[in-house]
Parts: sequence; C-alpha cells; structure tokens
Amino acid sequence: MAPNAGTLAEVDESTLLPALRAGDDRAFQRLTDRYRRELLVHCYRMLGSFHDAEDVLQETLLRAWRGLASFQGRSALRPWLYRIATNACLDAIAHRRRRALPNATTAPADAGVPLPGPTTEQLWIEPIPDTLIDLRPAVNPEAHYDARESVTLAFLATLQTLPGRQRATLILRDVLGWRASEVADLLETSVGAVNSALHRARTSMKAYRPDRTSAESSGGGEPVAALLSRYVDAWHAADAAGLVALLREDALITMPPLPLWYQGRPAIRWFFETQLFAGEAAARFRLVATAANGSPAFATYQRDQAGVYRLGALQVLTLEGSQIAAIHDFLVVGDRQYAGFDLPPAL
Repeated sequence: MAPNAGTLAEVDESTLLPALRAGDDRAFQRLTDRYRRELLVHCYRMLGSFHDAEDVLQETLLRAWRGLASFQGRSALRPWLYRIATNACLDAIAHRRRRALPNATTAPADAGVPLPGPTTEQLWIEPIPDTLIDLRPAVNPEAHYDARESVTLAFLATLQTLPGRQRATLILRDVLGWRASEVADLLETSVGAVNSALHRARTSMKAYRPDRTSAESSGGGEPVAALLSRYVDAWHAADAAGLVALLREDALITMPPLPLWYQGRPAIRWFFETQLFAGEAAARFRLVATAANGSPAFATYQRDQAGVYRLGALQVLTLEGSQIAAIHDFLVVGDRQYAGFDLPPAL
C-alpha cells in the first residue's frame, strides 16, 4: 500500500488538517515539506529533466494550495499530492518534446567526424544528484524496479519513450508499488484501463537494457574504487590509452547537448587523443567525485588560460563488472549549471 505514509505522518496530518483547510500557509508548508523530495523525484522520472521537475514541483504546490477546498481530508495527503503532481507532469509532457540521450537519437559518429555545436533545444535527459534520491532497497513487493535502477540513465531513456499515461502507470505500479485500484483512482480511470496501460508499458520497456551498475559498484568496494581511481588518474595525466583500457569494447560516450556520440574503443580513443588530450593536456583536467542517478559520477574541471580550473562537465558512468560501459558527459554550456549537486564553479 504505497500511498500510506505511516502512523507518524497520519498523526501529524490529523493535527494540522483543520489549519490546512483554513488556509494556514505554515500548516501547508509543514505538511508538504515532508513530501517535497519524493515528489521532485517522481516528477523527474516522469520528465527526465531535473530543471523541468523543479518547475513542475512548484506548479504542483501552487495547484495544491489553490485547491485546498477540494481536499476534505477523507484520503491521505500523500496520494492527493501525487495526483496533482502526476497531472501537472502529464500537462507538461503534452506541451514539450520528450527527453532522450544522444545514443537514442542518432547513429554513432565515426572517428574523424568534427564536433558539432550544441543543440539549443532542451532535448536531453539531465542528471539528478543521489542526495535527493532515497536509494534504500525497496521493501514493497508490488514494485518491480528498485529506487536506484529507476533513476539510472538507461532506465529513464527508455521510460521517456512511453506515452504520458503509460509512463505514469508504470512508475506508480512498478517503481512506487501502488495497487492498480490506487492508480486508477489517481488517474481517474478504471482498473482495467490501468492494467492495459501497464501491459503496454511493460512491453515497451523490454527495449530497456538494465544498467548493471550495482549498489556495490556505486557505493564502494575495492575493485570499483581501484577502477575509478585509475579512471581519474588517466584524466589527470591526459592518458587516452590508459583511459580506453578501462572501457568495454563496445563502450560509448555521449556529450549532451552535443548531438553526436562515439562507440567502441577505437573511436573513443581517437576522440580523446585528438579532441580532449591533444597538445599540452597533462594537468588540464581535474575530476571531483560525486554521485548521480544511482551511479558513480565526476564533476570535470578544465584549466583556463589564467590557470583556474572551471566546471566544464558532469560525467555519469555506467559500470559493468570491472569495466566502464558508458560515459555520459553532460557539458556545461554558457550559464547552464547542474543545480542540486552543490558544485563550485571553479577550483
């Protein structure tokens, strides 16, 4: 029963509900703050964009405040807020292009193809910091995906291909573990329609290749720590051969908002040797460890002509066993920074 928030929450809600219905903004904030983070992550799964999720969360809270008269306290506050958030996401999906990763939109580029300029449209999936995600193992038997897997880039990229209501149904049923009847009530439809949408969504999700970056890979372990240490050393030394040796044969690198990507060790080595590590590249880069989308990640700082290391990208890695399967290198373009990661703009 996913929508139940627990005894403590119910006691607090019953205490504050009269003030909430009376329009007490402090009661509203106290009651909604406890759900703010999980609602943000729900919107992120729906939209694939951290910035869009923040905007829709604010819209959700505004709609909730304006709609207090419709909340009579006959149901718990959490599912009521999820209903508003899900509908706000569906409205956003209807008016925005779906997000993707470059490797889902074009064929891989050949070695020697010059780098294009960044796309100006907001097309790409964005990373989310692990600090905002409850990565504890799921205990709900209704859930098919745990919290970590359901925010990996591979999962999100496939999820974004689903129509909005199928996307919502799969998240509510297979990620959050809600019952079909609870989802039907939220979406104002029948249980049969929910089951049908879920069947179609699960069929489409068969295209999803599970990210094998495990909790152990993301959180520690000596082999993984050694792999990531070698990865950092290769960047700091501008060692393309050493870096490529850490990759799977079919590894890929994407660089949103650049629309191209490379796959395979030869093409990736060409890219590093001729584009990033060419010339006097040693000590040009500094990597700072962080975590995003349930995976190891690094903020990449590049030295400018004044000798200052400035934030240039946020890398999210996919690990498979003792190798790196993917590098998703989210570039900082113009004033665009990655909110939520608390990364300094310069070192």
